This record gives sequence, structure tokens and C-alpha cells, in this order.
Amino acid sequence: MNRNIIFVAIGGMLGCVARYLSVLAIVNAFPFTFPLGTFAVNVVGCLLMGAAVGVSERFGWMHHEWRLFVTVGFCGGFTTFSAFAFENFELLRDKYYLTFVAYSLSTFAVCLISTIAGYVAGRG
Repeated sequence: MNRNIIFVAIGGMLGCVARYLSVLAIVNAFPFTFPLGTFAVNVVGCLLMGAAVGVSERFGWMHHEWRLFVTVGFCGGFTTFSAFAFENFELLRDKYYLTFVAYSLSTFAVCLISTIAGYVAGRG
């Protein structure tokens, strides 16, 4: 098996477990209607994704496999929103403003509609 896949798989497993435990702890500590656990995980995951990429680009000491472990693996398992946010950042950084707006709005709308459609289909 490719080493990259192993790094992503282990990082993803750890990220998923970290997300589950984090959301559980936050929901138990702050039992609000607002989904604070998911919100907090998304914010932390985005911060970690940006920091990992920024540090690896600035210093160049992070080996490619470890960058995959942190970004694609851990952050991807912790929250897929971090990948979405980082892709949007790249579009803004590279001045693809129209693509940024189209991607952001269409992702939100289509994913919400897909969730509703899946729910309705599942309910029968």
C-alpha cells in the first residue's frame, strides 16, 4: 500500500475520533440548540488546516507525508469543512472571485438540497 494512503488513513481515523469526542464534550458542557460542537470543530479544523499549510510553506521542514497526515488525514477526518474553507481561501488568494462566489453558494445550496432529498428519500 502507498505510504501516502497510510498517512491519510491514520490521520483520518484520529481526526474522526477527535471530532466525535470534541463534539460530545462541547454538547455536554453547553447544551444549546445552536450546534456549538460542530461549529467549534469546524473553526478549530480550519485554523489547524491554515496553520499546517502556512507553516509547511514558510519553513519547508514538514515532510510531504506528514503534511498529508495533518491536512488531508486529520483535518479531513476532524472536519471536511476545513478542506472547503481552504479551497475557498485559495480561490480568493488567486483572485478567482467569481469562482469563489459560485463555489461557495452552490456548495451550500446543493448540499442543503441534497441533504433534504436524502432525508425525504430515506423516510420514504
